[in-house]
This record gives sequence, C-alpha cells and structure tokens, in this order.
Amino acid sequence: MIALAAVQVCFGLFPVFGGLAMDTEVGFSPFAVATWRIGAGAVCLSVMAFAVYGRRAIPRPGDWGALAFFAFLGIVLNQGFFLVGLQRSTPMNAGLVICLIPVFAYAVAVIGRKERVAPRRVLGVAISLAGSIPLFLAKGADLDASYAVGNALMALNALCYAVYLVYSKPLLLRMPPLVLVAWIYVLSLPWLPLFAWGQDLTPAAATTSAWLSLSYVIVFPTIVAYALNSYALARVEASTTAFFVFSQPIITALAAWWILQERPTPSLGIAAVGLFLGMALVVRRKR
Repeated sequence: MIALAAVQVCFGLFPVFGGLAMDTEVGFSPFAVATWRIGAGAVCLSVMAFAVYGRRAIPRPGDWGALAFFAFLGIVLNQGFFLVGLQRSTPMNAGLVICLIPVFAYAVAVIGRKERVAPRRVLGVAISLAGSIPLFLAKGADLDASYAVGNALMALNALCYAVYLVYSKPLLLRMPPLVLVAWIYVLSLPWLPLFAWGQDLTPAAATTSAWLSLSYVIVFPTIVAYALNSYALARVEASTTAFFVFSQPIITALAAWWILQERPTPSLGIAAVGLFLGMALVVRRKR
C-alpha cells in the first residue's frame, strides 16, 4: 500500500515539475525532455529488470514484435503527446485528463471485445466524456481556449496509454511488469533521433530550477514509479490500484496550487465532478 501511494505521488507531481522543466523561456523543449526521459529510463529500467529477474528478463522470440509496437504506442506517442500537450496547457488540466485513462481503457476493451458491455460502466464513460467537454471548448478566464489544443493532445496521450494497457495484458501473463516496461523503453531508443533532431538538450538558458525539475521527471515518474508500481501490482488487488488512481489529480491540483499558485476555477470544478463521477462508475466493480 505504501509503495502504491508513493507511485501516485510520483505521477501526481509529474505535471507540475514537467511544466517547470518545459518553461518556454528558461527550460527545455518537450522533445528534449522526452529524449532525456526515454534514454535514462531505458538504461536504468533494463539494468533493474536484469538485476531482479536475470534470464527471465529476456523475452520470448515471438514477443519482440508486440514489444516494439507497445514501445511506439506506450512510450513514443504517449510521451510525445503528453509533454507537448502539457507545455500548451496547465498541470491542473493535465491532472483531470489523467481521469480519462481508465475510461478510455474500458471503451477500448469493449470495442475490442475484451470485456462485456455493462450499463453502469457505459454510463460512466458517457459522464466522463461529457465532463471533459469544458477542457476542449471553454473560453475565458476559467478554462482558456488556448489550452484546448494542449488538452486534446493529452487526451490522445490517454487514449494511446489506454490501448497499451488493454492489449499488453497477454504479455503481462508471460513477463513481470518491470520487464515489460524496461523493454518498451529500450525498444523506444530507435525513435530518440526523431525526438532529439534540432533540439538543444542542454540549453544555456536553462535555470537550476529547470534542471532540478528535469531530474525529478527522469528519476521519480520514470524509474522510481515504475519500479514501485511493479512491486505493488504483484501484491495489491486491482480494485485497490484503481481506487488509488483517484488521488493523482488531487495531488496534481494541490501541488499546482502550492508551487505554481495555479487556482482552481468553477469551470474546472465542473469538469472535475464529471470526470471523477464517470471514472468512479467505470473502475468500480461488483464484489
């Protein structure tokens, strides 16, 4: 439980420190952050996977194609959409968009005939999507329309990650979560030149705050969070894991309010109510 709580803190603070790292004047570009994160994640997670599992960390020959696909979907597209979207939006908006991941995951599972249609959960999907509308259409001081593109990109990030979660389940029956995550990071390395092309990975204008924030993004939401999550998933029920996901947007909102002085607004509150209610209906299962 402690490990699972720590995971939520690591991920919940990611939008705040990610935003600080990508300050448009004294920080890094989104693609530079992605380059640092993927490169460091591939090295550290693969070392951890082999240290813990030894030869079991080597995938079966038939799994390489699926791993390469999930690397593109779950790391390359996922991180690209999220980081570019975050720079164009706000941490509080990012925290709310996270709520769409379990909603999208259920919708993808139903469409792919991986799960049955359940009226309560379908209602949850509808409520969540309705609640997210202000994130993409609102104008004015509450939810500036200039954030709509960033929010849409983060929604695409949530959709990519949802597809990855649903279709990677067969691999998780054959390999530990840490091994899976390590290999999708490693197989993302061929895409690094695309991210790094034309980017200044060590900008002279980057402040100490930007470097420290980048360090947080590399160490905690990447290495520490995935390691602890792999440990927790083997020991905690799925229903408990789903419940803990609710804390991420709250952690993000509190940290954005404290560190960035970002204030919640009425429109943001309306979106939060719809997204939380919809997510609750989707993730809650009958005993």
